[in-house]
Amino acid sequence: MEPKTKGRILVVDDHEDNIELLRARFEARGYEVQGASDGQAALDAVPIFCPDLILLDVMMPKMNGMEVVRRLKIKRENKEIPFIPVIMQTALDSTENKVEGLDAGAEDYVTKPINFAELEARVNSHLRIKKLQSDLAARELELSELNDKLTRISLTDGLTEIDNRRCLEDRLHEMWQHSMRLHEPIALIMCDIDKFKSVNDNYGHQAGDSVLKEFAQLLKADAREIDRVGRYGGEEFLLILPGTVLDAAVTFAERLREKVEGHTFSYAGRTICRTMSCGVAAAPHPRVKDQEALLRAADDALYVAKETGRNRVVRFDSAEYNEHTESKGNDSSDGEKPVKQATGIGGSSASSDASPEPKGSAEGRRAQA
Repeated sequence: MEPKTKGRILVVDDHEDNIELLRARFEARGYEVQGASDGQAALDAVPIFCPDLILLDVMMPKMNGMEVVRRLKIKRENKEIPFIPVIMQTALDSTENKVEGLDAGAEDYVTKPINFAELEARVNSHLRIKKLQSDLAARELELSELNDKLTRISLTDGLTEIDNRRCLEDRLHEMWQHSMRLHEPIALIMCDIDKFKSVNDNYGHQAGDSVLKEFAQLLKADAREIDRVGRYGGEEFLLILPGTVLDAAVTFAERLREKVEGHTFSYAGRTICRTMSCGVAAAPHPRVKDQEALLRAADDALYVAKETGRNRVVRFDSAEYNEHTESKGNDSSDGEKPVKQATGIGGSSASSDASPEPKGSAEGRRAQA
């Protein structure tokens, strides 16, 4: 195991004797030292040697120290290199020269002949500052990564690892605004696993979780990169399709329905078959005034699909949808609680004896279907 050095120092001087003298003294005190005989060689050595500090001579041929420190400053600002303190050393001891060097980007300035004790003290001081800044940068990066992770967690469904309801609502708002601004279509598919409760009842909740995860991946596999697929609640999922007209969304939903119908879910060596129902809505449309109306339309169309037999796709402006929302009463064949009458886009119930439901609310229907 190599002994830990006190720091890496790049010594830049066009006189080899000066480099070797400083190398011998600093290495004797536990530093790692590399030399460069001109400005360009110093710039080339920085990304390779990764110095913790640079001792830079001002008066050099080809490229002087002022130009080197200016270029280092630009690289630092562009995040090409980390913060590296630069101590300039020169025989020019006028105030103007010192100000020029510090303005160019140097952190300190020493004049020749160099007092080594003073130089070492300055080096140690700047290395402490360098360490503090490096520790701070590492801490900021750690906090940034942690914040990113927390943000992902807050927007991701913990079971299926796709978008959760909060994320879906945020993305829908953004995509709706984008669609309205550019006069582009947008479609929603609200889908639900048919008779999912019986999976939990007959096979257990772990089997139900497995089906939900597998179902989520089936949906995501067929979606485009620009689409959003998420779990809206329970066994209900929402797909947001920007730039998609209603006919295309219905075709896509039908393809998904057929895919799920032909798929066999598996858990612990047992096979489970399920179908899904879909409600599809899109804008622009005379009956869709805002994003809430669009979401409500897709949810109501899903409800009609569930009521009229399941394993089907219903579009919110179809004759089937309109006929059903205008009819009275319904009987569910799931063996579970009967669902309420669909509300239609306007939110009014077509059943005179149905319990009142808040406009656009789907929570009661979702729990029962």
